[in-house]
Amino acid sequence: MLAAPLIERKRDGGALTPEEWSALVAAYTAGRVPDYQMAALLMAVVFRGLERHELAALTDAMLASGSRLAFEGWATPRVDKHSTGGVGDKVSLVLAPLVAACGVAVPMMSGRGLGHTGGTLDKLEAIPGFRTGLSLVEAKAQTVKIGCVMIGQTAEIAPADRRLYALRDVTGTVEAIPLIAASIMSKKLAEGLNALVLDVKRGSGAFLPALEQALGLAQTMIALGEDRGCPTVALLTAMDRPLGRACGNALETEEAILGLRGEGPPDLMAVTYALGVEMLLAAGIDQTSTKARQRLENALASGIAAEKFEQVIEAQGGNPHVVEDPSLLPQAGAVEVFCAPATGVVTAVEPRTIGRAIVAMGGGRVTVEDQIDPTVGCVITAKPGDKVLAGEPIASVFAKDAGGIELGFAALSKAIGIDADLGEQPLPLISHRVTKDGVEELPVSRDRRL
Repeated sequence: MLAAPLIERKRDGGALTPEEWSALVAAYTAGRVPDYQMAALLMAVVFRGLERHELAALTDAMLASGSRLAFEGWATPRVDKHSTGGVGDKVSLVLAPLVAACGVAVPMMSGRGLGHTGGTLDKLEAIPGFRTGLSLVEAKAQTVKIGCVMIGQTAEIAPADRRLYALRDVTGTVEAIPLIAASIMSKKLAEGLNALVLDVKRGSGAFLPALEQALGLAQTMIALGEDRGCPTVALLTAMDRPLGRACGNALETEEAILGLRGEGPPDLMAVTYALGVEMLLAAGIDQTSTKARQRLENALASGIAAEKFEQVIEAQGGNPHVVEDPSLLPQAGAVEVFCAPATGVVTAVEPRTIGRAIVAMGGGRVTVEDQIDPTVGCVITAKPGDKVLAGEPIASVFAKDAGGIELGFAALSKAIGIDADLGEQPLPLISHRVTKDGVEELPVSRDRRL
C-alpha cells in the first residue's frame, strides 16, 4: 500500500477513512509499511489529532489485528484496571490479587515502561522466573482456575498496537490523547471484560499533565469502552510526585509486596483501595462504596490477597517465596543514602526527573532492543509538605555502580525542592470520578497527599 499520500493528508490536517485506517494498520502489522513511515504518521497525529471516526477506526483496526480472550458461559464477573502511567505507580501489583481475592476475575494485560514511566511487566519480571508472555489459552485457563492472570501483549493480542507501542516509545510520539486512548482500549477490549476501571494520571509527571487533558483522555476512553459494550469508569489521580516511596522495578515490586502485607505507604494504598472499590462496584459484588472498601480491607488484613499473589506468581513460573522474603528479588550493586541539602519544607519531588534518571541508570529503555536492570532506582521518603533538617536522610539511591549513584544523586538534587515554606499545594491524590454520565469532582482530604 502507498502510505505516503496518507501521511501527507494527515500532516496537512485531513482525515483518513475507516477503510484506509484498517488497510494501513493491517499492512503495518504484516510488515508492508516500514517503521519510518508509520513514525511519520504518528507524529502527524500528535500535531493534527484524530477525528472521532478515525479514533474509532484505529482502535477497531488494532483490536482486529489479533485474537481475544473469550469466556462464554462463565458467570464470574471480569474487571480490569489500567493506569495511564506514572513514576512509582505499582498499584497493579497490589490491586489485581486484592480484587481477585474478593471474587472478581482480573485478566490483567499490562505494558512495559514507556518514556519516563515504569511498566507493570518490567516490575513483575523482577520476580525470578516470572513469565508475562502467556498465550491466550494459558491466560484463560489461569483466570478460570485462580481468578487472576497478569500478562503482556503476546503476538495474539492486538499485535498492531504492540508494534506501535514500542515505536511511540522511541520516536517522541507518546503524549497524544488519541494514540494513548486507542492503544489502551484496543488491549483492554481484547480481554473479554464485563467492565473496565481507568486510573488517569494528571500533574507534571503524567504524559498529559493538565486537568483538561486528563479529563479529555478519560472521556475519550470511556466513550470507546461504552460504545463497544464495556462499561468504563475513570478516576483522576495525582502524578505531580511519585506514588509511594519506591521508584524502579525491583524496588517497586518489593513495596507492592509490603502493600499486600498491610505495610504499604498511605498514598499507594489510598489509590489502590479507591480503584478496587470501583472494580467491585462495576462487578456487582457490592452495591455501596463502604461495603466494597470493607471487603477489600478484610481481604488484605486476612492475608488472602497476599496468598492470591503467591498463587499468581507460582502459576506464571516465578518464585512465590518473594512474598514472604522480598530479599529474594534482585539486589542493586551499590546503595547510597541521599540527605537533605538544607533545612526547610519539601516543596516538590518532581517525578519526570526521577523517571528519566532511572532510565539513564539502566532501569528503562532508550531503544526498543534495550535490556533493563531491574535493581536500579531510588526510595524517596520525603513528600511535599514534609519538614526536613539539613543532613537528614530523605532518600536512597540503588544503582549498578558508582556512576549510577552519581546519576541518582544529581537527579534527586534537581527533583527535590526545599524552601522556607510549601508554597503551591500538591494536587489532591484522587480528584475526579468520570463516567459516561459526566465528571464528579471529589472531596479533598485535609492532607492533600491522601
